[in-house]
Amino acid sequence: MAGYGISDVPSIKLDEEEEKLLSSLGADSTQSALMAEAIIQTDEWDHVVGPISKIAAHRGPGAYHRAFSVLLFDSQNRLLLQRRASDKVTFPDVWANSCCSHPLHSEEEMEEDEALGVKRAAVRKLEQELGIDPSQVPLDSFHFITKMRYCARMNQTWIERELDHILVIQADVDITPNPNEISEVMWVSEEDLEAMLIDEDHQAGVVAPWFRCIAARLMNEDWWNAVGDADALAALADDEIHDMGDVSHMLPNAEGADLLTALAEIKPLVETRIERALTHTSHERLSGAMMHLVHGGGKRLRACIPWMVAKAVGDSHAGLLDVGAAIETIHNFTLVHDDIMDDDDLRRGRNAVHIEYDLPTAINAGDAMLAIAFEAMAVAEGIDHTLLPFLVKRIGRMVRRVSEGQQLDIDFESMESVSEDQYIEMITGKTAVMFLTCAEVGAYLSGADDEMVECMHDWGLAVGLCFQLMDDLIDALSDSETLGKPCGSDIAQGKRTLMVIHALRQPESPTKDTLLNVLGKGEDATKEEIAAGLKALGDLGSIDYARERAESYHAKAHECLNQLPDGPSLRALRELTDFQLQRIN
Repeated sequence: MAGYGISDVPSIKLDEEEEKLLSSLGADSTQSALMAEAIIQTDEWDHVVGPISKIAAHRGPGAYHRAFSVLLFDSQNRLLLQRRASDKVTFPDVWANSCCSHPLHSEEEMEEDEALGVKRAAVRKLEQELGIDPSQVPLDSFHFITKMRYCARMNQTWIERELDHILVIQADVDITPNPNEISEVMWVSEEDLEAMLIDEDHQAGVVAPWFRCIAARLMNEDWWNAVGDADALAALADDEIHDMGDVSHMLPNAEGADLLTALAEIKPLVETRIERALTHTSHERLSGAMMHLVHGGGKRLRACIPWMVAKAVGDSHAGLLDVGAAIETIHNFTLVHDDIMDDDDLRRGRNAVHIEYDLPTAINAGDAMLAIAFEAMAVAEGIDHTLLPFLVKRIGRMVRRVSEGQQLDIDFESMESVSEDQYIEMITGKTAVMFLTCAEVGAYLSGADDEMVECMHDWGLAVGLCFQLMDDLIDALSDSETLGKPCGSDIAQGKRTLMVIHALRQPESPTKDTLLNVLGKGEDATKEEIAAGLKALGDLGSIDYARERAESYHAKAHECLNQLPDGPSLRALRELTDFQLQRIN
């Protein structure tokens, strides 16, 4: 494999947009060719998915892919570090371990037995980047130690999402750095490296996030002592994948991605967990009913919030995705039952579950989804069993509050009048409690202190209330195609939204009569009557009133975010806070 030249490695042709992007960044022909290499896309557990170009694996939301990190020690037990060249497309100018790159999607470099594939890739890249002759680093001199999974975003465009295989080798080598790859090299002792890691002013330069994870979280004194001792290194090896979460904050100048990119990172991971949980049954019809709404799409905002919050206030880990998937499953369970209780035939532009299947199956599917969600949390990756009582209590409270909110909503249909406070109590249960629980749990599981957990609880509550008020407004102001259900269905069904409550408080007038004429008329309401009723809400000032209340909760949510430390993850949380307002403004 060391015979590979840059022109004959497995590659994937870049599309026009990718070529334009690289050109705009001033990437030379060598760097552009490197970005076309076909590397190995994987899932979170390092199972091969298929080939992917290096640019696709690192651009936008990116994709998990196999990588390696070489720790090359000399006979004096000094570790070789390299400083990435300033014209590197991703993570330029940072100090990293001896060699870090990707095995190619080829038979030789995909061989997993004895980690031969990544070892061959390491020999190839040591020659390409550092000019080290392959004879000085024979395959049998490499020791595979462990794997780690991490994400590190540089900016809106570029991200690392790697299943990193960590290799140790001791060899005295001749180095001729490739200036297109490396600007500097240096040999460091254990004490030298420690000084670099604690240098808050970065006087020696910035340390790459992935190398900081290796050096600060994995590489203890035992590693240094084992260098040169094959048996000791073999004893260090394990079969684990150490989950580092998102470590973008370790890069001092990292820039966060926008909301859509952040969701695109997390959503597939959550959906994999949801599908795995809901299809883990031998009963095909039950599984189909449970997956029906999931297949209908959705933004998965709630599911992504625990991870997004954790990144902003503490440490992220895969257990947050498991919890997010469990809460999303519960959310979909409530939608299945809501559609039955509200007699809605459509959800997300497709048949409701009780229409697509039948009523008993829909009820049974919802019940099963609730049970499955708690099962999934009990075995969530990386969550210590001592945290389960907190999770069960908080998620149990959420389900209870959702039920209470739904019951209030049902009760409203038979009440002569509903107060504004009663309405806020109802939507706190039906909608906001899920947002606040996602945020609170995310902060708690990240290791944040009590004050920050409470802050994110308050943020989630404000976001959730704003979300529901805006959802009511969207029902009144959007078209049926956008909604995926008939517009104005809320007033036809007689729902006591904040707009309706405000309108009913107004003095008697022909405009109010127009609203009363359609309110609660159900399927007998014509499109013309519904349109007139919606116009009446506007003429009575009720739409503007609801919008003002939504904007007040929106402001409260941003006040909470103002208490968070500045960091790359804050951008997506702010855009999530603005999300519903932007849908209507």
